[in-house]
Amino acid sequence: MRTAFIERLCALAARDERIWLVCGDLGYSVLEAFADRFPARFLNAGVAEQNMTGIAAGLALTGKTVFTYSIANFPIMRCLEQIRNDVCYHNLNVKIVAVGGGLAYGSHGYTHHGVEDLAVMSAMPNLTVAAPGDPIEAQAITDLITLTPGPAYLRLGKAGEPVLHAPETTLQMGKAIQIAGGAHITIISIGGMLGTVLQAADQLRRRGIDPRILSMPFLVPLDKNAILDAAQSTGGILTVEEHGPGGLGTAVGEVIATAGIATRFRSLRLGRAPIKVSGSQESLRGAQGLSAEGIVQAVEQMCKS
Repeated sequence: MRTAFIERLCALAARDERIWLVCGDLGYSVLEAFADRFPARFLNAGVAEQNMTGIAAGLALTGKTVFTYSIANFPIMRCLEQIRNDVCYHNLNVKIVAVGGGLAYGSHGYTHHGVEDLAVMSAMPNLTVAAPGDPIEAQAITDLITLTPGPAYLRLGKAGEPVLHAPETTLQMGKAIQIAGGAHITIISIGGMLGTVLQAADQLRRRGIDPRILSMPFLVPLDKNAILDAAQSTGGILTVEEHGPGGLGTAVGEVIATAGIATRFRSLRLGRAPIKVSGSQESLRGAQGLSAEGIVQAVEQMCKS
């Protein structure tokens, strides 16, 4: 996804000289594509994410559209006050990009696990919050947040995520993408879990369960209509996310509860306790039930209830 993002950003920057990129001393082998083409619009702020965000806010006040870029928690948690007060409060054109959301940096331990970001960022005022499921979504979201005034948060994977959508797939701000129709249950995913959800869906169909599959690239704004339609026309909703409490499952559950719809609902996500072991993204996901087998098991349990 990060490669798809930087390719799209370069294409946009070639047409719009207002676009800048500020990074926190990383992105080597990725960001050179932008830095080499637009050296006057690229800044490396060093390991100083609060300064990075302040610089971005200042540039945005002069009319620039500024992307900040760092890994997992660093462009968020280290500088949340600057994001809240400098960027969101003033509704500035700063687009915050975190690469390696979820457990992508699993071998680095909890300091590098981006597992609270969606909850934290969805609470910020004026902020669009997006997590693409594949490179097609990543490029489309880069277009949308660039063209939409105001701050945005973009959570990217880094695990060489495969292309899952057809190239002609279109994406609208705040809208879900229905990948497959089904009547028995709806599975809604956000971010890099989409490929695993599609694997699980194939297994479920072989077992006689026909799931509707929705990719929800935007947490804010959220596609409430797609959620309500799924709750009313299928046998229940399972949300799947590489994130702890406060993310997609919390948002979808609130929509269902507020509407007063009686439907089966379950959120498949990480627990509240920090993951204190290191390992590959795949192994850590599996230990938390975020695997194709875990999704199949969760759906079968819901369908039996």
